[in-house]
Amino acid sequence: MNDAVADFIKYLTDVKNCSEHTATAYQADICDLLNFLERFNGNSPLPRDLENVDTVAFRAFLADRQKRGLSHKSTARALSSVRGFCKFMGQKYGIRNNAIGLISSPRVPRKLSKAIDPKDVDNMHDAINATNNNEPWIKARDWALVVVLFGCGLRISEALSIKNCDIQNRPSVLKIVGKGKKERLIPVLDAVWDAVDKYIELRPFGNAPDDAVFRSVRGLPMSSRMAEKVIQNLRCYLQLPDYVTPHALRHTFATALLAGGADLRSLQELLGHSSLSTTQLYTKVNMTQISNIYASAHPRAKDT
Repeated sequence: MNDAVADFIKYLTDVKNCSEHTATAYQADICDLLNFLERFNGNSPLPRDLENVDTVAFRAFLADRQKRGLSHKSTARALSSVRGFCKFMGQKYGIRNNAIGLISSPRVPRKLSKAIDPKDVDNMHDAINATNNNEPWIKARDWALVVVLFGCGLRISEALSIKNCDIQNRPSVLKIVGKGKKERLIPVLDAVWDAVDKYIELRPFGNAPDDAVFRSVRGLPMSSRMAEKVIQNLRCYLQLPDYVTPHALRHTFATALLAGGADLRSLQELLGHSSLSTTQLYTKVNMTQISNIYASAHPRAKDT
C-alpha cells in the first residue's frame, strides 16, 4: 500500500501541479485512513482491500476523527483526499471503491478573515521604526513586506518567492506563480516599488539575480514563520485584534478593491482564485458597508 500512496503523491505533484504543502496534507489524510482501517479490521490493508471498504467503515472513520476532536474542516479535507486517492487507484490499478461516493462531507461554514483598517496598515510604518532596534535595512525590509502584501494582495508564500530578477527595472506588472503553479500578472503601484527599492538599496546581501528578495538577518531567504513574526510584533505593539496576520493584508487588499468598484472577475484574477465562488465571499464583507449606506441614504429607510 505504501507504494500506491507514493505513486499517488507523485501524481499530485508531477501531473496535477499540487504544491508540496498540499501533497503532504493529502498523504497525511490517506495514512490516517489506512491506520484507522488497520485498527478497524485488525490487519494492515493491501491495495486490493480498498475495494471492500464499505460505508460502515468510512462512517466509522469519520466518527473516529470526531472523537479525536478533529474539526469538520479538517475531516472534509481528509474525505477529499481519500476520494482523490480512490479515483487514482481506479484509474491506474483498476481497484475501484464505490462506497466513498455515498459518504457526505461534514458541512463547513465558509469563513473569511476580517480586513484590517487601512489606517492601521499606515500605522505599521511608525510601529516598525519604534519596535525595531536592528539595522536600518531590516526596518526597510519589514515595511516593504507589509506594502507588498497589502499593495499586491499576495499570499505570504508568493511574496517570499519573488526573486531579484522578477523586479528588475520596476516592471508595471509582476508575474506571480501561485497555487497549482498557476501564473498571474499583478499591477504594481509606485508606492510598492518605492518601499522595495529603499529596502534593496540598504540590503547588505542577497543581490544575485536568482536570490529571493526578502532575506533573513543571516542572509538566508526569509521564511513564512519569520514574516508571521514581523506582523505579530506589529499587532502586539499597535494592540490590534488577533486576526491581523500576513494573510489579513491580502484580505484588506481584496476588500478595498471591491469597495472601490472592482468587479469579481478582475478580483478573481488578481487574487489567483481558481473558483469564482471563493472570490464571491468578499461580497459578504462589502454588503455590510452597502447595507449601512442603504439604511442611511434611502428615503424610505427613515419611514420605519
